[in-house]
Amino acid sequence: MNRPVHLTPRPLTRACRALCTGLALLAATATVTAQGMAISDDVVRLGILTDLNGPFADITGPGSAAAIQMAIDDFGGKVAGKKIELVVADHQNKADIASSKAREWFDTGKVDAIMDVAVSAPALAVLEVAKQKQKVVIFNGPGLDRLTGDLCMPSTVHYVYDTYALANVTASAITARGGKDWFFITADYAFGHSLQEQASAVVTAQGGKVLGAARHPIAATDFASFLISAQNSKAQVVGLANAGGDTVNTIKAAREFGLTTGKNKQTLAGLLMYINDIHAIGLRTAGGLMLTEGFYWDMNDETRAWSKRYFEKMKKMPNMSQAGAYSSTMHYLKAVQAAKTDDTAQVMAKMKATPINDFFAKNGRIREDGRMVHDMYLFEVKSQAESKYPWDYYKLVATVPGDKAFLPLSQSKCPLVKK
Repeated sequence: MNRPVHLTPRPLTRACRALCTGLALLAATATVTAQGMAISDDVVRLGILTDLNGPFADITGPGSAAAIQMAIDDFGGKVAGKKIELVVADHQNKADIASSKAREWFDTGKVDAIMDVAVSAPALAVLEVAKQKQKVVIFNGPGLDRLTGDLCMPSTVHYVYDTYALANVTASAITARGGKDWFFITADYAFGHSLQEQASAVVTAQGGKVLGAARHPIAATDFASFLISAQNSKAQVVGLANAGGDTVNTIKAAREFGLTTGKNKQTLAGLLMYINDIHAIGLRTAGGLMLTEGFYWDMNDETRAWSKRYFEKMKKMPNMSQAGAYSSTMHYLKAVQAAKTDDTAQVMAKMKATPINDFFAKNGRIREDGRMVHDMYLFEVKSQAESKYPWDYYKLVATVPGDKAFLPLSQSKCPLVKK
């Protein structure tokens, strides 16, 4: 007689639990994957931290914000089917304000990427926050080359220019033309120090001499003592390692002090100058200056077409940082579109894999150190007689390929660069 077999429920329960756990894990994985390939909170939110009212407002500020909004509008206001928003804040050129705002935006404001960040001290502060939060920052306003040097990180891009490229192109050209003895008037903060250091290295490498330097505070109101020091040095070239309103005021004062006129006149070298500066100074004073830029509105049909649209909004022509703000925003949005997500790592991978070909740059590329490499241009400012129409300010002297203008990767201190 066969006895009935009684199955205890324990083995079945264990099997069921294992099966249910496996299915739950699969579901969770699918959910995470789906979320990873989506737009967080259904909005792509960009933030621009810049100087809206201070000495650098004319060269970045409202103009850069307008350029970014143009890019958003030209993209159709949506990416991957989701709305694009822009938030704007004034960091007042203070690192603590920039850091606090960046942290707020990333923690509670649901900002996916921060753009511009004019001025080096705020840029360094935002860089540190972005490193902690693993968020995207695209620098269009600051020039400090450490952003892609020893301080580089995987999710930052330095898009328009840096102190190495400016010093390399301008100082090389002027020294090669016979300007061997230099004196620097330098803004007393990280950007100015870096620019003077880079230019000095170029000058000495080409057989020139640095006879001295004078440092001034940001937004200085009186340049008399600095200019007297420059005159007394009897240097052939006075290098201006400053920016924005400081550069404009230095050049205006230099003319009043007679540095650029008379038998013992000295050559002024603007190591960072924008077309806005030339417009503020006027060709009578600025004519003959040599400078380096990454963009000029009157280069070709493409640059003119975009710049005229910008002019309609701002009633002034764009400079390289403002044009770069538009270009970098478009490049970021195209990467989000291609990746179908605003996930930092996936978007950055797309940005670095995709060449940049637009009115701002041809065959531009983002290296592993975050440096966007593109051609730089050496210009000479026209005289009043040479200028034929409004904003007709530059003569192209030389086009310097990106791999010659920017620091070679072989010399990079970025820990992300494999050597």
